[in-house]
Amino acid sequence: MSYPNSPAAKEPRDRALAALYQAEQRQNSDLPSLTGKAGRYVRGVLAHRLDLDRRIEEVSEGWPLHRMPVVDRTILRLGLYELLHEPTPTAVILNEAVELAKRYSTSESGKFVNGVLATLSRSARPE
Repeated sequence: MSYPNSPAAKEPRDRALAALYQAEQRQNSDLPSLTGKAGRYVRGVLAHRLDLDRRIEEVSEGWPLHRMPVVDRTILRLGLYELLHEPTPTAVILNEAVELAKRYSTSESGKFVNGVLATLSRSARPE
């Protein structure tokens, strides 16, 4: 996933998604140094990855992480990290994750990401 000239690449979630995607593809954590919100997202996802993955697998029935497209898996990690560790409103997190999925993944990914994150939001942020 490389889109440095894309207008969306200026958004923190897009930049974080690109960095996390590249790290996953390379199977290492040699990331570009990101600052601000994008850097905080990347560091947070990497620091909490095992817990994020465990929670995602618990609710993604029939879809173990290794079978998910890398982009979807990365969007789910990013969204769940935000749900658990950022003050961003839940609706904003879900909407942004769905938009990332629609923009960078398959035509069905938006629905999948929405379903998984909506389920996770109920346990991450009980009302």
